[in-house]
Amino acid sequence: MAGFESACHVNRKGARLDMIAATQHDRFVDGDYARLRQMGMSSVRDTARWHLIERSPGVYDFSSMDPMLAAARCHRIQVIWDLCHYGWPDGLDLFSTSFVDRFARFCTAVATHVREQSDDVPSYTPINEVSFFAWASGDAGWFFPHGANQGGEIKRQLIRACVAGIEAIWAVDARARIVTVEPLIHVVPAAGRKDARGAADYRNSQFEAWDMLSGAMAPELGGDSRYLDVMGVNFYHDNQWEHPAGKRIVWHIRPRDARWLPFHRLIKEAYDRYRRPIFVGETSHVGSGRAEWLREMADELCLAIDAGVPVEGVCLYPIIDRFEWDNPSHWHNSGLWDLEKNRNGELIRVLDQGYAAELWNSQLKLAHKGYGSYPPFAIETADSRVV
Repeated sequence: MAGFESACHVNRKGARLDMIAATQHDRFVDGDYARLRQMGMSSVRDTARWHLIERSPGVYDFSSMDPMLAAARCHRIQVIWDLCHYGWPDGLDLFSTSFVDRFARFCTAVATHVREQSDDVPSYTPINEVSFFAWASGDAGWFFPHGANQGGEIKRQLIRACVAGIEAIWAVDARARIVTVEPLIHVVPAAGRKDARGAADYRNSQFEAWDMLSGAMAPELGGDSRYLDVMGVNFYHDNQWEHPAGKRIVWHIRPRDARWLPFHRLIKEAYDRYRRPIFVGETSHVGSGRAEWLREMADELCLAIDAGVPVEGVCLYPIIDRFEWDNPSHWHNSGLWDLEKNRNGELIRVLDQGYAAELWNSQLKLAHKGYGSYPPFAIETADSRVV
């Protein structure tokens, strides 16, 4: 699987982001999807950009989404559509009841449009990463409305909107699959601290969005077990830290900190808790660490499979490079393809050979265990042999 960076929030500098446009995925989606097929990827996470589709209340323009739908049909790509990737139309108050109502109407419009374009069973993520979204916009101040101590309130509002959106989708197409994507984290007490309660509480908060959506927590929000359908778990090198200091448990330094919890244990914990179809919704690393990270993740997935976790897929995210949300001059070098600007201002996709080679090895490793397909592409080794 592959994921295209889709953030479209208002950042700390007051600028509206549109990462799909910034990486020119909107211009080159046909080629982007074709390249995925060549690398053995047949499913993507992509976004219907709410702020573009509904520029005026109740008026929907799908011209920004139609090229993606056409490319998916052409290349036989399954798309999991994010419907709110941190951003919403200007002038809409996140805390108002109209936010929930308008999001539900938007979901109706998108589901109707998709149903008219294809007979395939559609998949939707109503709101991307509710937990992170609520923290980034309500506590850290990274996203609009740049709040403080409002994360809990925003999380509850996002769950209300998610429930309303799911019902709206199912009213159009009862076959639709609902994919909820949340980060997996591990939080430990700071070195030398004896009180582990705060760290444990923070760690357990990673399950709140799923618990609220399923009705196991805060049932007044309207959650129900049927809303928890397919689960995506996101995991990066900085998803483990100390509490309350926030100091990261580093991944790349050997010998590794004994408090680092291997990914296969984290995904098994999530699967055992909910027993739903589960996949890796996002994972990647940066620079020269990309291949090493993927190698370890493949090994961890093999351990998870051996432990009884039926992993449905792995999404490399972002699949093409992205820049820092608050600093467009800082590119992460985190994609399978880096981006280089040509004289016409076009961002050319440049395959990272080391990452691609490790993708080949990882696909092979998992295929040997009966998961996924054998890699359909060839890799040229350092001694010029093609394998």
